[in-house]
Amino acid sequence: MTSRVLLVSPATSPSLRQARFDDGDAIDAGGAAGARSAAGSLPAAARVLLSPSRRCRQTASALGLDGVVAAELAGLDPGRWRGRTLEEVMATEPEAVGRWLTDPGCAPHGGESVRDVCERVGRWLDTARDLDGRTLAVVEPEVVRAAVVQVLGLPAAGFWRLDVPPLTATELSGRAGRWNLRLGQPLAAR
Repeated sequence: MTSRVLLVSPATSPSLRQARFDDGDAIDAGGAAGARSAAGSLPAAARVLLSPSRRCRQTASALGLDGVVAAELAGLDPGRWRGRTLEEVMATEPEAVGRWLTDPGCAPHGGESVRDVCERVGRWLDTARDLDGRTLAVVEPEVVRAAVVQVLGLPAAGFWRLDVPPLTATELSGRAGRWNLRLGQPLAAR
């Protein structure tokens, strides 16, 4: 049996454009229009899952998808940095940001470390491998990064080297205990 997982990154939002740690904002008008134009272009799925964030739920809705929120697919928890821009945090806590960006086990913000999110997504992938049919998931970019790190067996430090553009699809297909990867396909307009 081949398992298929399609990870779709959310549409743009003000937080995404400002390099702001997710603060629960909505997708912006351009992001919503892009998602609506791609509605109907995704393959049929046996299940649709969503990161709990507002922008993932709104992106799914704009894509015409009715999904179930999956807590294990949440984005990285930035703790007390939530709602602040990276620039703002760098101005007040430069050493903490430096540690966070170089040490995957570090979580100076009191939230979740990169290693933690990679392991959490890895556990989810282990269960997804046994599901029949395609799983489509609209998820935060950190979840896509973590999945790629896990699938390729990269060190967690590779997490920050992966860019995940908005409204792109990353496809995983698994068989015989391993995953294959197709990266960053832009969602096509209908």
